[in-house]
Amino acid sequence: MKYISLVAAFLLLSGIALAADIDGKWTGEIVGQGMEISFTFKAEGSTLTGVHIVNGQETPIKDGKIDGNNISFTVTLDLGGEAKIPHKGTISGDQIKMTYEMMEQPGEILLKRAK
Repeated sequence: MKYISLVAAFLLLSGIALAADIDGKWTGEIVGQGMEISFTFKAEGSTLTGVHIVNGQETPIKDGKIDGNNISFTVTLDLGGEAKIPHKGTISGDQIKMTYEMMEQPGEILLKRAK
């Protein structure tokens, strides 16, 4: 029983350490559009919070989740009406490859950790 408790504690701490690795500012571009974009992320366990920044305008992310190396969240923009844009990404070291869908059009974002 003691062994199971130790393994469970180790796995819990490993997940928290991985989630914390996303904290901070990430910059990059929307692939194929050349538009610069950045995010500031903060992880608390499996919950992801932060902001999406385009042209100096910050928009909070919502419904953020972390599951291992995978993240997901939505950004709500005013595009002549409220538009919820789902994002999904994979963290790989100091890079995040993300996909999103806006107005039924898929897109891709490549981010690197800001220095």
